[in-house]
Amino acid sequence: MKKIIIIFTGGTISMKNDSENSAAVPSMSGEDILDLTPGINKIANIHFLNFGMLPGPHITPEKMLELSNLVQHKTEIEGYDGVVITHGTDSLEETAYLVDLTYNGSKPIIFVGSMKNSSELGWDGPPNLIDAVHTAVSDDAQNRGVMVVMNKEIHSASQVTKTNTHTLDTFKSMDFGPIGFVDNNKVYFYFSYTKRQYINTKIIESNVDLIKCGCGMDDRLLKFSVDSGSKGIVIEGMGRGNIPPKMVSGVEYALNKNIPVVLVSRCLMGKVLDDYGYEGAGRELTAKGVILGDNLPGQKARIKLMVALGLTDKILEIKEIFERNYY
Repeated sequence: MKKIIIIFTGGTISMKNDSENSAAVPSMSGEDILDLTPGINKIANIHFLNFGMLPGPHITPEKMLELSNLVQHKTEIEGYDGVVITHGTDSLEETAYLVDLTYNGSKPIIFVGSMKNSSELGWDGPPNLIDAVHTAVSDDAQNRGVMVVMNKEIHSASQVTKTNTHTLDTFKSMDFGPIGFVDNNKVYFYFSYTKRQYINTKIIESNVDLIKCGCGMDDRLLKFSVDSGSKGIVIEGMGRGNIPPKMVSGVEYALNKNIPVVLVSRCLMGKVLDDYGYEGAGRELTAKGVILGDNLPGQKARIKLMVALGLTDKILEIKEIFERNYY
């Protein structure tokens, strides 16, 4: 029987309704959750670690890095065949992606959460946790990096995103779909998603801003970001990767001060490309030194820029990290 460690960080899976205000709050430790997950010890030799009882929005980039370092470098993880991490769904995709970017091991790292708390009918925490452990012990899960298991589906951390505020099937990989699924306690993989990247750093730069474009916006937010000490900026542009013309001077302002600017799209699917040539379009922006962020949503591009800045502050080197071919 394989040995699996479950790291409990909090999130809705650890919550129940508070009797005073009838709202969900973190209330259960790892022991409590395991006690409410019958049969989990028949799947693997389960050990656990209580990392915290944090709601998703309380997770910081520093906490994400702490998790990554724990998974890779701490003796608490040595000797286990796989790692399962429970996490709040609001920020799960960001933490999973940061860990994936900074993880270079072969054992499966599985993130899991729940959309309902334990006071609600149909609490999805235990079945999701069961599926996550089944995935972690699967031989086919080796060398696939960090994955997210929710609602019977298995997703690559680099692709998955939360798409709905409340439904159980909220986690989707918009461009490519899930890489596998769990059916009747058996794990099946459709394919191996090979577009993975490893950034060899143990530190990050968390002072990175994310700005979303809307019609008629100007350069004020960009200039404020630079003047207030931001070390990097991600712009969620329109369509293929274009911005209103009045924002261009703000981009120039950042680049002139050696602040890297990464451009992604506010669209739910598709990659950015510099195939438009008008003012504020991708061709003009890349000519000025803006970095293209492929198909990443803004929140993940921000995570990647934080990690890249932990390795280098040189814009050309960051550009290579974002735009090179992955293995």
